[in-house]
Amino acid sequence: MSNESSPPQAPTYPTSLGMSDADSISLLGKDLAADLMGHVGFGELAFWLVTQQRPTPAQVRVFEAVLVALADHGFTPTAIAARLTYLSAPDSLQGAIAAGLLGGGSRFLGVTEDCGQFLAGVLEQHRDKCPERLDDDAAWDAVALSAIQHARESGRLVPGLGHPVHKHQDPRTPRLLAIAAQEGLKGPHLRLFEAIGRVHPRVLGRTLPLNGAGVCGAALADLGLPLELLRGFALLARAAGLLGQLAEEVRRPIGRDVYLSVDRNATYVDPLSNTSS
Repeated sequence: MSNESSPPQAPTYPTSLGMSDADSISLLGKDLAADLMGHVGFGELAFWLVTQQRPTPAQVRVFEAVLVALADHGFTPTAIAARLTYLSAPDSLQGAIAAGLLGGGSRFLGVTEDCGQFLAGVLEQHRDKCPERLDDDAAWDAVALSAIQHARESGRLVPGLGHPVHKHQDPRTPRLLAIAAQEGLKGPHLRLFEAIGRVHPRVLGRTLPLNGAGVCGAALADLGLPLELLRGFALLARAAGLLGQLAEEVRRPIGRDVYLSVDRNATYVDPLSNTSS
């Protein structure tokens, strides 16, 4: 018997995404050049990459409506961060885009995931109370009322309620609800979110608009996308918006004006003084 040990086997790293060799590139088990390029839109591909299932045309329409809704919202902190980073390091476009994406959190962009997670949690907690008929508004109102009351008693905010700019109605919300309804994809998350919009004044004593980022989270959840990745879709959309912001910064820069406005108007405050007066 030989005392020589057999050579160790090379490790394997399984993937269902992209592979390449000297002559070809495959993606999702398809030939990238022959089967996908020119045949599949970017939004469709993004959905497919995450779910490993090719979306239907209805799913693509709702998904891409979400991406459009989240791409840009003007001079938000994320856009300003990207522009100022580009001012500081014009040689690092990737750094400027990254700076804008890093600002996607609980106040901007992150609401998409927070709302989807919240709605999914309510649906799980109230499984026995959720109506069998999706159009049973009264039953959804009862579930929403219970969820809002519980959130208030727990000292928690309801994600997706309110907007810093749109005080009466976020124009993205009714449009995305309409698109989802047209495509037959207005599921339990969107129904519950609508109900929250109807009943929250009874608990909070004031009326707040349903946030567009929040309704995007509800729509993504109804599409069956992983809840823990919902913020990623918001960032995917905002990357396009940030690239647009930086293109405009090249054409018509405002970053230096923003920097100089803050710098030239900064005032020293004694840290021991009473700043509240």
